[in-house]
Amino acid sequence: MASVEMLMPKMGESIIEGTILTWLKKEGDPIEADESVLEVATDKVDTEVPATHGGVLKKILAKEGDVVAVGAPIAIIETNQEVEASAPKSEAPSSAKEELVAAAPAHTASLISKAESETTGPAEDGRFYSPLVKSMAKEEGISASELSAIPGTGKDGRVTKQDMVDYLSKRGEKAPEPIPASPAPSISAPKVQVSISASDEIIEMDRMRKIIAQRMVESKRISAHVTSFVEADMTAIVLWRERNKEAYKKKYGEGITFTPFFIEAVAKAIRDFPMINISVDGERIIKKKDINIGMAVALPSGNLIVPVIKNADQLNLVGISKAVNDLANRARTNKLTADDLSGGTYSVSNVGSFGNVMGTPIIPQPQVAILAVGAIVKKPAVIETPTGDVIAIRHKMFLSHSYDHRVVDGALGGMFVRRVADYLEAFDMNTTL
Repeated sequence: MASVEMLMPKMGESIIEGTILTWLKKEGDPIEADESVLEVATDKVDTEVPATHGGVLKKILAKEGDVVAVGAPIAIIETNQEVEASAPKSEAPSSAKEELVAAAPAHTASLISKAESETTGPAEDGRFYSPLVKSMAKEEGISASELSAIPGTGKDGRVTKQDMVDYLSKRGEKAPEPIPASPAPSISAPKVQVSISASDEIIEMDRMRKIIAQRMVESKRISAHVTSFVEADMTAIVLWRERNKEAYKKKYGEGITFTPFFIEAVAKAIRDFPMINISVDGERIIKKKDINIGMAVALPSGNLIVPVIKNADQLNLVGISKAVNDLANRARTNKLTADDLSGGTYSVSNVGSFGNVMGTPIIPQPQVAILAVGAIVKKPAVIETPTGDVIAIRHKMFLSHSYDHRVVDGALGGMFVRRVADYLEAFDMNTTL
């Protein structure tokens, strides 16, 4: 028998820590390799973590609710596989810690070992601070009021190690300016006394709703939102889909929705207007090479999640449709990974699926634009023909393009959404499956 440490796995790009939600196994339970042992939440997704080895769950090192850094031990598994178990026990925790220390500046690296022995919990101001952040604040002489004024980029607006490093690097340059409101905007500020009667029902927000609320308020604070509207003629796409949906389902074993057509048109328009595919970093504009399009998916709980189709411009209509169906199905069954939700450079929201003709979507940070597509509605429209104008029934849809006016001017924002409509209207009815 040998013991091996099970480590907090890396669950996607930019994920440095996770919160233990639920242990699916108890100490002493037998487990198999790759069997789900616990549920972990990051600021992007909730996911199950499989066992790295088979054996017995000897000891749980991280309790439910604990925030654990990637690479830190969370449990000890007792296994019969001597050779396999021996190496990770001594090497993995060391390498994870060395990586964390190496990433920190010299004046903060020594604080990591200190933070490991401290407990976590909400501070007096109601914000959550990890042991490392508390230790760094104590070492640098940062008062509670000063700490509460540091903007947080972590889950629920939490201050991360990088936030502290960035703040400390600028601290000596000038005194921090007073911030009138919380840097992690309250989802209910300004607070107004709410009248509650005996017949009212009080519903606590779940964790995902709190995150969504936090990010929506933060995005409105950060970006100067402007929305442009265009109406597109979807008749060609509607007719093509109606003629081919049964053949498509027979050939590929799944249906085809309108979403792949929207994604394809957006990807083409981004190639024409690459300055829509950017992010803002302080006073710098980061122009993205990859076109990764997020699509908003409504969950059974009523919450919203945005999985990402990577390199959408490199997929044909069938490839996009398969990606859309796969991500939507896994989103609704809570099978998405953190990587499925990361790296988005532009987003699309289908408000038409709820019967809405248009909307004014909020930009998901750090992107600078998002497109909302409305319901497709039959309308009388004037059509130009070789023999003159005629009035005909057409399938029409509004496109609502919200963009960050700090870096996207009205001309670019308007031309982009017009180009998306042009691609939709120019769809080739002879497209083959």
